[in-house]
Amino acid sequence: MEAHRVLVLNSGSSSVKYQLLDMRDRSRLASGLVERIGEETSRLVHTPLAGGGAEPRERTGRIADHAAALEAAAEELAADGLGLDSPELAAIGHRVVHGGLRFTAPTVITDEVLTEIERLVPVAPLHNPANITGIRTAQALRPELPQVAVFDTAFHTTMPEAAARYAIDVETADAHRIRRYGFHGTSHAYVSRKTAELLGRAPEEVNVIVLHLGNGASASAVAGGRCVETSMGLTPLEGLVMGTRSGDVDPAVTFHLKRVAGMSTDDIDVLLNKKSGLVGLCGDNDMREIRRRVDAGDERASLAFDVYVHRLKKYIGAYTAVLGRVDAVVFTAGVGENAAPVREAAIAGLEELGMAVDAGLNARRSGEPRLISPDYARVAVAVVPTDEELEIADQTFALVGRSGPVGGPGAGQAGPVPAQGDN
Repeated sequence: MEAHRVLVLNSGSSSVKYQLLDMRDRSRLASGLVERIGEETSRLVHTPLAGGGAEPRERTGRIADHAAALEAAAEELAADGLGLDSPELAAIGHRVVHGGLRFTAPTVITDEVLTEIERLVPVAPLHNPANITGIRTAQALRPELPQVAVFDTAFHTTMPEAAARYAIDVETADAHRIRRYGFHGTSHAYVSRKTAELLGRAPEEVNVIVLHLGNGASASAVAGGRCVETSMGLTPLEGLVMGTRSGDVDPAVTFHLKRVAGMSTDDIDVLLNKKSGLVGLCGDNDMREIRRRVDAGDERASLAFDVYVHRLKKYIGAYTAVLGRVDAVVFTAGVGENAAPVREAAIAGLEELGMAVDAGLNARRSGEPRLISPDYARVAVAVVPTDEELEIADQTFALVGRSGPVGGPGAGQAGPVPAQGDN
C-alpha cells in the first residue's frame, strides 16, 4: 500500500498541535490540540475532519508530558481508523522554529541534525527545546518512520547580507550567531505563492509584501518568490507591534531600565516579550476587543490601535522601497484575515504608492483568497488565509514521499555541519 499520509506536529512548551493530511488530495483527515501539558487541567480537543460532520471530542485531566500527549493524540486518531501504525503514514513533519543558516530547506531528522537543532537553543530558548521534545517523542513512538524538520527560518535565508546583518562588530556577531533570521517562514512562503496564484501569475514574476498578523506578527518583502527582507530578527521580538511583544525598540531602553528602574535582564525579557505590544499599551491583545473599545471611545485602546497601524504603514513603505516594484500587499493570519479595520487603516493614505482598499470588498468575510482593492489600484491588496500545516505537509511529503529512499539522492539533507559560530 502506498504511504500517502503526513502527520504534522507543532510542539510548544506546554502544548502539541497536530494535523493528519492525505497528500493525494491534500485533504485533512483529523486535527487536534493538547494544551496545558503537565498541569492538572490538561485538555485535548480532537476533531475528525474526514467526511465532515463529526463533532470534536474532548478529554480533560492531567497529561503528564509530551510523550503522554502524543500517545493520547494517537489514541484519538486510532479511534477514527487513522492509527499511527498504519502503513499509509509516510512521515511526520515537525515545525522547528529556528534552523540558523545551515537549514535552508526541509530536512530529514538524523542524530546529527537533532544535535544541530539543539545547538541553536541559545538563539531560540522559548521554542527549539519544545520542538526537540516533540521530535524525540515522535521518534520513540515510530522509530522507523521518517521524521522531517521544517524550519520557520528557512524561507528567510535568501535575504542578502545587507538585510541580514546587524551593524555591530563582525567578530562578536559571528562568534555568537547574531544576525537577522526571521520567522513565520512557512506562512510567508505559502501566502506569497498563493498571492501569485490569485493574480494569475508565476511566483517568479511577482513582488509581494506579506503581512502575517496574529498574536505574533511579521512582515516580509518577497521578490520573485525569494525573501529579501523580513521584520523579525535574531528572535521573534523585532519588528511589528504584536499581541504581547514590543516589536522594534531602541536597544538603549534595556540599559535604561537596568540603570534607572533596577530591572534584571530576565525582568526586561519578560517585559518586552510578554507585557508589551498591544497588551502593554491597553491591557488587551485581542484585536476584536480593542476595536470594541475604540468604537466605545476608549483612549488607551485607540492609542494601541494607532501605534499598531503606524508600525504597519512604516513597514509597507520601507518594503516598497526595498522591492522597488510591488505587485501586491497581502494580509494573513488571525488579525490579517479577520480585522477589516486594521486592513483599511494600514492602507489608508498610501494612494500615492498605488495602494487602496475597496470598503465593500474589505468588509466581506470569506475563507478564500480574495482581492480587496478596487480595479483602478496599481498594487493589488489581498487577503490570503495562511495554512502553515499544509505547507509543512507539502514540504515533508515532497522530501520523503516522492524523492526515493530517505537519505538517498534528492533527500534534501543539509550540508556539512559548520564550525561553532557559523549559524
